[in-house]
Amino acid sequence: MGFARISGTGSYLPPTVLTNEEIASRIDTTDEWILQRVGIKERRVIADNQSLVDMMEIASLAAMKSAGIEASDIDLIIVGTVTADHVFPSAACLLQRALGVNNQSPAFDLNAACAGFIYALNVADNFLQTDEVKTALVVGADAFSRIVNWEDRSTCVLFGDGAGAVVLQSSDQPGVLATQLHAQGEHADLLYVENSVWDDFTPKYVHMRGKEVFRYATEKLGDLVGQLLAKCNLEQSDIDWLIPHQANKRIIAAVARKLNLSEEKIIQTIEHHGNTSSASVPLALDHAVKGGLIQRGDVLMLEAFGGGFAWGAALVKY
Repeated sequence: MGFARISGTGSYLPPTVLTNEEIASRIDTTDEWILQRVGIKERRVIADNQSLVDMMEIASLAAMKSAGIEASDIDLIIVGTVTADHVFPSAACLLQRALGVNNQSPAFDLNAACAGFIYALNVADNFLQTDEVKTALVVGADAFSRIVNWEDRSTCVLFGDGAGAVVLQSSDQPGVLATQLHAQGEHADLLYVENSVWDDFTPKYVHMRGKEVFRYATEKLGDLVGQLLAKCNLEQSDIDWLIPHQANKRIIAAVARKLNLSEEKIIQTIEHHGNTSSASVPLALDHAVKGGLIQRGDVLMLEAFGGGFAWGAALVKY
């Protein structure tokens, strides 16, 4: 068996910027309160005439260009999302059509909320290790502005929209070193969105018990770091960069302390992106790659936590 290596990255953020000041003009909050509590200054919001596929297509084309591949080279598409344009067909199938991938290769969505990209990376890595797939497109994308209640201060200040993509290709050089996934459904009522199909077809919004989610996420992501390092027989000092889910600056800081990583070794985009759910990790990865921070050979720790609860991490040699 070979390895799965990241050969290209791409991302997309909608042009519309929604600042804390603009939100504060609508509800009882302040820029200072939001910055202090979660570390977010602004976020991007998808336009009324945009779709999730629109965002994914731009991010995917950028990743494909970065990897030097054509649509015909892609033989697997996995999309991590909870805000697909349709109940069916899947966002992945619609992306396949948009990109012109006409080789009848598999394409499917994966729902692990904010951990969707990490879960999708794990699945794609397993496909590549069996030699069933040579080139996979893995996308994390969400438009949470469509499912937040803009009158609920506890949630509407947190989320933004965007898409991130990576191209994974089979290689004889180490790439994805290991992944670790977990879920604990008994806590499903702490972070969820109802489905209007099973109710009265009225809009449904994010419900979150923030303190409980914060406490659980901090504990479990901290534990996960040790599990994954032990799995790879690596030390904390072997990690060059932490690329965390951009949900809350205080959660990111807690995980960094577990790794004894300085702030200079943490990729943070939360201030300008907000929590983009499954898009946050690939967005931050692409930001760091395109900005010249991450170099070939660097060891990356990617991690995310989301509703379910579902959480996971991946150690990657870039």
